[in-house]
Amino acid sequence: MKRKKQKRTTVRKSTMKRRSFLRGVLTTGAATTIGLPLLDVMLDSEGVSFADGDPLPVRFGVWFWGNGVRPEHWVPTGGVDWAPSSELRPLAEAGVKDWVSVVSGTEIKTATHPHHSGMAGIMSGAHFHQDATTRDTIVSTFAHPSVDQVAAAHFEGTTPFRSLELGITRFRGTDEGTTFQHLSHNGPNNVNPSEYSPSRAFGRLFDTPFDAEIDLARQSVLDSVGAQIRDLQSRVSRSDRARLEQHFESVRALELRLAAGESSCMRPANPGDFPDVGGREQIREQNEAMSDLCALALACDLTRAFSMFFSTAGSGVIMWPVGASNGLHGINHNESAPFPIAHAATIYTMEQFGYFLAKLRDTPDAAGGNVLDRCSILATTELSEGRTHSNQEFPILICGKGGGALRGNVHHRAVGANASEAVLTALRGACIPAASFGVDEDYLYRGRTLFSPGRATDGFSALLT
Repeated sequence: MKRKKQKRTTVRKSTMKRRSFLRGVLTTGAATTIGLPLLDVMLDSEGVSFADGDPLPVRFGVWFWGNGVRPEHWVPTGGVDWAPSSELRPLAEAGVKDWVSVVSGTEIKTATHPHHSGMAGIMSGAHFHQDATTRDTIVSTFAHPSVDQVAAAHFEGTTPFRSLELGITRFRGTDEGTTFQHLSHNGPNNVNPSEYSPSRAFGRLFDTPFDAEIDLARQSVLDSVGAQIRDLQSRVSRSDRARLEQHFESVRALELRLAAGESSCMRPANPGDFPDVGGREQIREQNEAMSDLCALALACDLTRAFSMFFSTAGSGVIMWPVGASNGLHGINHNESAPFPIAHAATIYTMEQFGYFLAKLRDTPDAAGGNVLDRCSILATTELSEGRTHSNQEFPILICGKGGGALRGNVHHRAVGANASEAVLTALRGACIPAASFGVDEDYLYRGRTLFSPGRATDGFSALLT
């Protein structure tokens, strides 16, 4: 007797679109949207790409601070598993050293104009564009797009937001053009201003209209989508439930932080939600709120290109937590050796950067590991040291693992090398197939071989896998 052939059944994996949102309405009638983190249910059966076949996200970012460092306290010792210098020790103390590679010895290859040359050189790989003169100096802007916008152009169309620009300490500079006041540029005098209000940034990212009234600030967007949260948690796997719980806890914690800041907030003319206390900027609180926001935005795949502007070029921020009573730019020029305040200010800055990296490290990524694992972050400044305006021994950190493209925990010393090579390395770390970075002979670093998807083969190879 011929055996009857059994019909094969295939169990299809339940899927969810990667750009999924929970939508609700606040009691005031304002619409609100909560983005979701990457979940297993959004991925293919192997968990190596989205269910629609698109590759998992790798992000590129810039974290910038002004006025340089104290070089004698900055450069670490060793190569692989470098030993922290005093100014880099906060990154080790934050537990993120394995994700941080240090590039030392490079230069901006051009005649130096204080602050302007280094800022335009490291961020755009080009000479600045001079608009005018003022007093004994110049007014300048970027002649070409900044590197974050190079990345944004590569990622364009993959996320709801082309790029995200967040600011920490406010501009206390001079009338020397957009080079001093802004980080992200599309071209000459065409800037992407950094957002300095956590509440405004939160509203933009989560589609909640900003309202200066405190009652709106105190409302919870999570409460408005509570039923959807409960329904979603009942339909996903245990690992996805845990991921959602952590994500929503992060949103709730951020809401509480912003609500606390709003309790003393002035009306819309106030540039931020953590107004000065006794004339002092609330630097740590602002940095933590913006770091938390950025981590949520990346976890939700709202953007893959971002910049964090801790302090501007030539910044006059008053680093009161380390004993400063006047602006950092002035301190760099007027403080006597051994320059204790300038040194302490760099340590404090790295503590804030350490918080940012640790927040990314502690934010789970659906591809496995954490968000920092799938980032390539260029952390730098506009000169080596503020006292001399030197563009040699340029301070550069390349952070994250780039989804496997970056090794991390490497000190690469390249005395006299072009700083643009480090920037190209950071782009390659985000799997961006740039053939070069820079636009003229003083800045240009051309790749020796074209990038091959899945393997970063150029830039500083010691930092790449």
